[in-house]
Amino acid sequence: MCVGVPAQIVEIDGYAAIVDCMGTRMKVGIIFVPEVALGEFVIVHAGQAMSIIDRQAAEESLEEWRRIMHERDAEGSSR
Repeated sequence: MCVGVPAQIVEIDGYAAIVDCMGTRMKVGIIFVPEVALGEFVIVHAGQAMSIIDRQAAEESLEEWRRIMHERDAEGSSR
């Protein structure tokens, strides 16, 4: 199973971009989405932006990621 995470484009440099994913910034390739613009959201998998998604879909997905991480952290602290 492949899992992609939504991230927002904050800088573009050729076929690379800096994205913000839940407060963490990282460099990703944008060769699959060369038309992406600053501020747009993409799905990132294995260091590559795979597709552009709309803000609502990104926010819904990020909320679910936060819920999963919260539950994982709560489970870890109860041991």
